[in-house]
Amino acid sequence: MRKTIAVALIVKDESRHLDECLKTVEKWANEIVILDSGSTDNTEEISRKYTNKFYVNENWSGFGKQRQIAQTYIESDYIFWLDADERVTEKLRDSIIKVLDNHEENAVYRIPRLSWVFGKYIRHCGWYPDYVTRLYPRKLTGYDDALVHEKVIIKESFKIKKLDGDAIHYTYNDLHHYLVKSAGYAKAWADQREKRGKKSSITKGLTHGLACFIKMYIIKAGFLDGKQGLLLSILSTHSTFIKYADLWIRTEKNKKKAKMM
Repeated sequence: MRKTIAVALIVKDESRHLDECLKTVEKWANEIVILDSGSTDNTEEISRKYTNKFYVNENWSGFGKQRQIAQTYIESDYIFWLDADERVTEKLRDSIIKVLDNHEENAVYRIPRLSWVFGKYIRHCGWYPDYVTRLYPRKLTGYDDALVHEKVIIKESFKIKKLDGDAIHYTYNDLHHYLVKSAGYAKAWADQREKRGKKSSITKGLTHGLACFIKMYIIKAGFLDGKQGLLLSILSTHSTFIKYADLWIRTEKNKKKAKMM
């Protein structure tokens, strides 16, 4: 007997993408569960076209915690996590259904993502196939507590398998969207590191930024993605430097506070 599956999303102000995203899962998902963190657009209206399992939690504690809360609303055997700016291709859908037809104990599944960025599919820069763990039995595991770059908890006993078929990822609407999104991730990264007592320096920012560019543009052949590959490599270098710079600024402030005490 085929196992049941829930498609789960955490969202905020996703009216631009959400309808097209949900169209790719509505016919085969047993349930769609959406947890909103305080949208001000018509995200709820779009969501309710596809599901009555729409919930709101505005007490934001990070991406990991939000996914944990969303999972509590799910009843199906399997959970497939999707972001609103992603689309499930037919090949990926068929791979997921095979998993449901042939349930395997202690197995979690990774999917490949193909990103459309600034008018082009990015197949290099270290961006493809960009495997992410998104499918697992509901009772087996869940997400960690990370503020950002959260991950599914994978124990040593788990079998990790890769699915066929891409999820198409419409990563950024435009350059402004990139800058806003990367700034948010950088802040969350610095918040997380600061809580752990980590420190930084301008030198670390420069060296990590330079290493990022070399890795993306040269080692991972970003130059084969043309102008988009060059732009992405430069932007990622900038974002890497910014997050270390942010943590350095906090480090300096904490030093001054310590001296004043």
